[in-house]
Amino acid sequence: MPETTDTTPTWGRAPLPLPTEGTLSEHQQRGAACVWCRLPLTAETAVDLGERRIRVDDDYVTAFPRGCRPCTHTHAYRALLDHAPDCDLCIADAGSCDTGVALRRLIREGRR
Repeated sequence: MPETTDTTPTWGRAPLPLPTEGTLSEHQQRGAACVWCRLPLTAETAVDLGERRIRVDDDYVTAFPRGCRPCTHTHAYRALLDHAPDCDLCIADAGSCDTGVALRRLIREGRR
């Protein structure tokens, strides 16, 4: 399993870990293919993961990663399961945690 790099999106979406940056193809970096399964994406099949700065070789570039709905659902669900048990806000009131709310939105978007 490839190592993941957690680069936080710039637009307040949940910080889903992406596959190792060096392994992302140009199509994946620009959102034309799913970052996880490499499936070609359209506006109807894609879930926006937020603009990110990623390292490519010895430089940083702006990427616009997107995922297919099934992969986004799976990865957001796993991220929520990792996040929520250790988050005091999620434990007290799930609606008060921005990360938890964003992950649940991605889970719902992935089911559409």
